[in-house]
Amino acid sequence: MITSTQNPLIKELRQLQRTKGRRLQQRLLLEGTHLIETASQAIGSFEVFCYTATWQAKYPHLFSALQTQSSKSVLVSDEVLSSLATTVNPDGAIAVIKRDLCYTAMPPPPHLGLVLDHLQDPGNVGTIIRTAVATGVEGLWVSDDTVELDHPKVLRASAGSWFHLPKQVHPDLPQLLQTFQAQQIQVLATLPTATQTLWEVDFTQPTVLLLSNEGQGLSAYLRPWATQQVTIPQTQTLESLNVAIAAAVLLYEVQRQRWQTKR
Repeated sequence: MITSTQNPLIKELRQLQRTKGRRLQQRLLLEGTHLIETASQAIGSFEVFCYTATWQAKYPHLFSALQTQSSKSVLVSDEVLSSLATTVNPDGAIAVIKRDLCYTAMPPPPHLGLVLDHLQDPGNVGTIIRTAVATGVEGLWVSDDTVELDHPKVLRASAGSWFHLPKQVHPDLPQLLQTFQAQQIQVLATLPTATQTLWEVDFTQPTVLLLSNEGQGLSAYLRPWATQQVTIPQTQTLESLNVAIAAAVLLYEVQRQRWQTKR
């Protein structure tokens, strides 16, 4: 059992809590049983697996599977496990995976895609990913000034859905949106000044939703590339919806229309 937080391996893994460490090592830190179990099923390969004795006793079958899938399996004390975690009350397991295992090839022209512009809250991005998977989104593209897709809080907020959605940081969103338009895909953005509501749009055709930072709104340089602009009706007492909630409203309207078409 490793009991010192100054152990060289532990110090190395602790660097993965930060952007610089993840980029230098090209590895990601996964926290919590549910996220690790999902990664086990989706990827099946871990660089390092750290666990406490209490966790091992509670999850013997998962422990056995993870030992087989991990290059290095390490029993650690509760104190060491806590030093690795970014959460206040970790549940006793942390794993490390190669970063390149998590980024699969992007899909061909999507029937339903999602583009995120300048989103900074990792909880929102993780929640959007979770909703996207639930509603059949085929690909996620984000601007390079959006929070890191492999930020620990994004991973946790996605509740494991992170591993089931092709995703990419794109350096040139106008070029991407132009490509979608050339492929006869409608690009829909939400703007408070839009004159039509989301209920007036035909979502049965190939669609990419363009969502932005709720405080600053859609970047001006992206607005010309939206072929449709809509608003989500709300009472006058609200300034704007949380972007994750707005994404859910839009995506489930897409689902509703497409489900009705199939009936």
